[in-house]
Amino acid sequence: MSAGAWHYDPDAPPPKGLWSWLTTVDHKRIGILYGVSAFFFFLVGGLEALLIRVQLSQPESGFVDPALYNQLFTMHGTTMVFLVIMPGAAAFFNYMIPLQIGARDVAFPRLNAFSYWIFLAGALVLNFGWLIGSAPSGSWVGYPPITTADYTDVGSDLWICGLSLLAVASTAASVNFIVTILNFRAPGMTMMRMPVFTWMSLVVQFLLLLSFPPVVVGLILTLFDRNFGTNFYNVVGGGDPELYQHLFWLFGHPEVYVLILPSMGIVSEVLPAMARKPLFGAAFVIFSGVLIGFLGFGVWAHHMFTAGMGPVADSAFSITTMLIAVPTGVKIFNWIGTIWGGQYKINTASLFAVAFIVEFTIGGVTGIMHASPPVDLQQHDTYFIVAHFHYVLFGGAVFGLFAGIYYWYPKITGRMLSEKLGYWHFWITIIGMNLTFFPMHFLGLQGMPRRIATYKAGGYDWADTNLAVTIGAFILGFATLILAWNMWKSATKGERAGRDPWDGSTLEWVTQSPPVIHNFDKIPSVASEVPLWDVKYGGGSLPVGREENIHMPPPSIWPLWAAVGGAMIVCGIMAFPMFWITAAGAGLLIFSVMAWVVEPV
Repeated sequence: MSAGAWHYDPDAPPPKGLWSWLTTVDHKRIGILYGVSAFFFFLVGGLEALLIRVQLSQPESGFVDPALYNQLFTMHGTTMVFLVIMPGAAAFFNYMIPLQIGARDVAFPRLNAFSYWIFLAGALVLNFGWLIGSAPSGSWVGYPPITTADYTDVGSDLWICGLSLLAVASTAASVNFIVTILNFRAPGMTMMRMPVFTWMSLVVQFLLLLSFPPVVVGLILTLFDRNFGTNFYNVVGGGDPELYQHLFWLFGHPEVYVLILPSMGIVSEVLPAMARKPLFGAAFVIFSGVLIGFLGFGVWAHHMFTAGMGPVADSAFSITTMLIAVPTGVKIFNWIGTIWGGQYKINTASLFAVAFIVEFTIGGVTGIMHASPPVDLQQHDTYFIVAHFHYVLFGGAVFGLFAGIYYWYPKITGRMLSEKLGYWHFWITIIGMNLTFFPMHFLGLQGMPRRIATYKAGGYDWADTNLAVTIGAFILGFATLILAWNMWKSATKGERAGRDPWDGSTLEWVTQSPPVIHNFDKIPSVASEVPLWDVKYGGGSLPVGREENIHMPPPSIWPLWAAVGGAMIVCGIMAFPMFWITAAGAGLLIFSVMAWVVEPV
């Protein structure tokens, strides 16, 4: 395609067919790709969880052998964190941020497409081990010496390779969204007039940009120990496995807020719309989110109280862990203040938003308990910890994503989700989640360790509780199928949604449902944090007509090929040390980038 050959026609119908999806640089389509991928892996990770729970439902079970069990819980944790919650949040980042800030697109559309395709490559590499009978088995945290060559095979190399590709995807996306949010806002939209979801997304991008380097360093050192005879973590050779723990959790605890802050932002959008009043103390909610992001880098070693760091380090990280509860509590009280006195609409989105507050609070309280080293010493590596982080990540992060699905699905598809099926999904999920995870607190207090493949029949009072947990897990699985059916059915047969089915206050509700490719015929001006309510109830107005010469980027296949080349380089070095794979990948990457550069923009 020669320079200047591309012309965007606003009146042309949207592109269709597989090729249009492979070449898309439209932020909305990329958001849909992230969302579909996340939901697919949600089903995969859920199936892995159900197999784990069948194994643990009875003492001395032989449903799966210990080796397969290790693979299942490693891939379940990896899948849910990196392939479900993160891309689920990225789906909303991609789709909603440009709409909320009044932009036509993201700053770097082709880099945005590249970030998705390299993410997909990493996801496939992580799961490739299932096809060759060697899935990763060193736990989702990858502690050495478990992940050394003495204990694991190529599965750990695939795990390192896949996470490295995901780090590239997250870094590319972070740069893109930071530039977009800081430079592409509509006229009049100051930083403090940005929607809270966009604010929380901005904090997440900085967290990703700053937290991924330590874990990538830790993974590369693991790779060197595995394949090149180094001794970074080998005690016999003068290394220290505790180094990896520090590197991992320097990433791992900010990662917790990478997972939860987007859902906090979603809830901060849903509650005002449903309560028909502005978010109570919006500035405090924003600043508390920023403070959470800042303090998140100072609490990592509370995961290592059992490692023997000494009283000074234990005290320091105990204090910071307690401090981070303060901005979290501020958010909770502001959400309650938003609901209080409002005309709160009861629907599935609003129910999941309220449930988020309740379940996340339970998870937060049990987390603060572990700010005390003596308490942590007793509960560390027991099922109490499993219960705690599932209340935070499922009852918190996933419930927030559910609220976002029900809230923004009409905007994305132009159709309403069935509220009847939504209520069934909500109540069955609530029952299943609490039946699954609340009893785990008692299992942990009774001493049941995590990561065990079985337990003896007699001597422990764990069997009945584990059976109840397994029943709850299958109830959760059934609830997920209801959601899948609701989304599938409503995409074609759901009630048509207008531009603004919830009487929203932010700019995404100005556009059509679904929006046109260029988002806005004319970019609106903003005078407050609730610009659409200003128009509807304050006498303001939106621009009419259409701007001339609307510029949009052309579709491009080169981000996909660049991602394939980059994945080949990483896999050729890390997972399958083969020169020809690396060389072919380097050639493909160089050619794709050169073609990318000369394309019309």
